[in-house]
Amino acid sequence: MTVNTPRTIRVSAVVMRDGQGRVLNVRKQGTDRFMLPGGKPEPGETAAEAALREFSEELGVRLDPPLLERLGEFSADAANEAGFTVIADVFQHPYRDGVQPCAEIAELAWVDPGADRPDLAPLNSEVIFPRLAAADLTRTGVVRHTDAIDG
Repeated sequence: MTVNTPRTIRVSAVVMRDGQGRVLNVRKQGTDRFMLPGGKPEPGETAAEAALREFSEELGVRLDPPLLERLGEFSADAANEAGFTVIADVFQHPYRDGVQPCAEIAELAWVDPGADRPDLAPLNSEVIFPRLAAADLTRTGVVRHTDAIDG
């Protein structure tokens, strides 16, 4: 008997929020889902090093390594590779001005983590954004209109 194991893709990703709490997302050329900036580590590269390199390559802005904070390891169905699971080492970094689409990035979007958008990668919509929205609610005690359930 053959046991099927899920195929996985290992990535590093960065959460960057603007002054309104929205999260920077990117859409890569040839895809239709927005995801956190980041990508696959190169051989011998740590997860943090991959996050820093990918952010710089994709958005033209260098992040400050001491300010990169690990949020954890999370998994979800891959957005653009059917039948694969993405395992992401997710970091956060304070806002940096000047991001612009570079390399394979077709489009940027600043997304409210409480918003219901069908064009988000499952890692964002099912895992990262609900955690960010819950943390926002816990921290502020304020329910924004996008946090309300059924109006």
